[in-house]
Amino acid sequence: MIVALTAKNKLGFIDNSIDQPRPDDLLYGSWTRCNSMVISWILNSVSRDIADSLMYMPTAREMWIDIHDRFHESNAPRVYQIKKMLNALQQGAMDISSYYTKLRILWDELRDYQPTSVCNCGSMREWVTYQNQECVMHFLMGLNESYAQVRAQILMMEPLPVIAKVFALVVQEERQRSIHHGVAKMNVDHPVSLNSVNFTTAPKVSKAGRGDKVVCSHCHFRNHTVDKCYKLHGYPPGHPKLKQILW
Repeated sequence: MIVALTAKNKLGFIDNSIDQPRPDDLLYGSWTRCNSMVISWILNSVSRDIADSLMYMPTAREMWIDIHDRFHESNAPRVYQIKKMLNALQQGAMDISSYYTKLRILWDELRDYQPTSVCNCGSMREWVTYQNQECVMHFLMGLNESYAQVRAQILMMEPLPVIAKVFALVVQEERQRSIHHGVAKMNVDHPVSLNSVNFTTAPKVSKAGRGDKVVCSHCHFRNHTVDKCYKLHGYPPGHPKLKQILW
């Protein structure tokens, strides 16, 4: 709901950053229309029973406070649950991208429950650095042991890279392994495929160890083809058949 109100530039009607003008103010009419619009959005976002109990509240601010007082719960149980999930999450069978995405969702939700402050003394920078270190440690601790070498290299870096850079380094290692695995598999499979080609293209051999005999298409005798048929092209000199024909 807060995201939708922020996108519509109407968040000020529930967080009291937009004051209600006096009835004789020129902006009172515009404020009333926007207030009614936010009220309708809130009523359409809750169940029918809750909407009936909010129906007669005059401002969106009062309506929002009533909802908050009724349904607000302590964040401590959810924060405990998120931190427990972070400590237990392992890469396992997931690829690096899927594992990082799960962690990122938990980090973002946990950050939403944490108080934020603004200062100019430099302490905020130290807090951000500490938060990044926590994310990097969670990410590296959950990696499979096959990434122990790249994990050790990252931990030796000074200063420790931001979590986005750490993720990129581990993904690069994962891709290199995938390429090496594909090349190794091709080298193993290639000789087998050559042998299979040799077996399938080898000429058929009869039981006597000789190939199939050819037959002339002109005289239908075996052991020669039509382009070498003596009856068609003539007998060579000295052939017995040629002597019989001449005599």
